[in-house]
Amino acid sequence: MNQDWDKTFPRNENVDHEKVTFTNRYGITLTGDLYLPRDRNARLPALAIAGPFGAVKEQAAGLYAQTMAERGFATLAFDPSFVGESGTGIAPVASPDINTEDFMAAVDYLGLHPSVDRERIGIIGICGFAGMALNAAAADKRVKAVTTTSMYDMSRVMARGYYDALSAEDRAQMLDQLSRQRWADAESGTPALAGGLPDSLEGIDDPVVTMYWNYYKTDRGYHPRSVNSNAGWTVTNPLSFMNMPLLTHIAEIAPRPILLIAGENAHSRYFSEDAHAAATEPKELVIIEGADHVDLYDRMDKIPFDRIAAFFGEHLA
Repeated sequence: MNQDWDKTFPRNENVDHEKVTFTNRYGITLTGDLYLPRDRNARLPALAIAGPFGAVKEQAAGLYAQTMAERGFATLAFDPSFVGESGTGIAPVASPDINTEDFMAAVDYLGLHPSVDRERIGIIGICGFAGMALNAAAADKRVKAVTTTSMYDMSRVMARGYYDALSAEDRAQMLDQLSRQRWADAESGTPALAGGLPDSLEGIDDPVVTMYWNYYKTDRGYHPRSVNSNAGWTVTNPLSFMNMPLLTHIAEIAPRPILLIAGENAHSRYFSEDAHAAATEPKELVIIEGADHVDLYDRMDKIPFDRIAAFFGEHLA
């Protein structure tokens, strides 16, 4: 584990930081950054935080964790399995099941920490890990409240495309290609990588690609261990998501509360709106005026940290 401060955000001297490891139910060792308010004298409410999809804990999740620790919470930003410093040695791949379990394992860790009140644990999921956070909260009744920002439902977007535009024929063709790629990977002994964002924006006019590039490929958010900053996921990464809808049981989070936050101008906004419609009270949807999807990764003037702190302060009391 790298012990240096290698985050994409400045260190807050009012917050203690420690690199930690813990193991999930599948025996995968996960690495996280534990943040604790320096001025503490009692057991604290705690938050497990992960995302965005393809990011590492040194990016948005860590910023959220440090900022919430400053507001009085014990926080754990962690790398999901097979990303960053967690489960290293395997090409970056995601799983709706394993990554849901990663959140639960983070709750295990926090519930055993001497600074944490285990009856006051919540979770925050950012971007693609928002769907996994909701799935974890539905199953893990130890989670008392959940917040998502810039939510993606990765199972929905992979299985059905953006705005559910993927036809049955296109889906079948995609599955055929992914299935055959497995033979190529097995023959070579190394999973092929899909490639990340382009090295430059020359000739690129897609506003979504431009938005992501301006975070992951610049000093604003680049990190050498980030999947999205570098070579991308494995080509076959979508396979496990295609038949595994993450939000099937979102109504079972109730009576524990959900706070969903999305940018007014985010291309992903509909995921939060649809999740809000499917969830059971208590639930709240907050739309941030003038914000796009990536603004909620790191823009301190856009991320409603006071609102998030008030939500958890009320429901982890």
